Amino acid sequence: MPWQAREGATRMVEPRPLFIPVILGTVRQGRRSAPVARLMVSELSRRPGIETDLIDVARLPLRVDDAGEATKDPTFAAQMNRADALVVVSPEYNHGYSGLLKHVLDSCLREYIHKAVGVVGVSAGPFGGARGIQDLLPVLRELGLVTIFWDVHFATVENVFDESGVLREPAYLPRIDKFLKELVWMARTLRHGREHIVLE
Repeated sequence: MPWQAREGATRMVEPRPLFIPVILGTVRQGRRSAPVARLMVSELSRRPGIETDLIDVARLPLRVDDAGEATKDPTFAAQMNRADALVVVSPEYNHGYSGLLKHVLDSCLREYIHKAVGVVGVSAGPFGGARGIQDLLPVLRELGLVTIFWDVHFATVENVFDESGVLREPAYLPRIDKFLKELVWMARTLRHGREHIVLE
């Protein structure tokens, strides 16, 4: 793997773009998480060396009469296998996360191992989904994902976007930038580990 030094830092030369999809983790009508997910896709798309896609759990044809890998959708599993990292947009419902988001995430396992994940919380209240994120983090860890240090919290989300889904609050952009820088660094580091370091 070639390395190059730049401005005093050691940096890997990427052989291919990182694939970092965004999972919209709710199926409710009138989802206020949807403009948040679209914003995260837009911000990822602006970064060189990154490919992304929006994965809407409402559009996944997963069975609900079973659980785990028995419900696996081949298209979703292939996206998770290809992914180098994930962004999960998770609204907070009564101090928790969406049950269908959990059902979707549980449909894969080996596809997640040693890959980075960052969570974006959304709520109508003042905490920006922090309580739901708190409950989701151990689930992500159990699935084999590596959670990053930063979250993004969209509080009182109905005030953050206009009626057409355009961001009203530019103060969110530096927070998203900090979040994505950490996620991309972790994604690159973990991909190098998966490809070059044997787990004994």
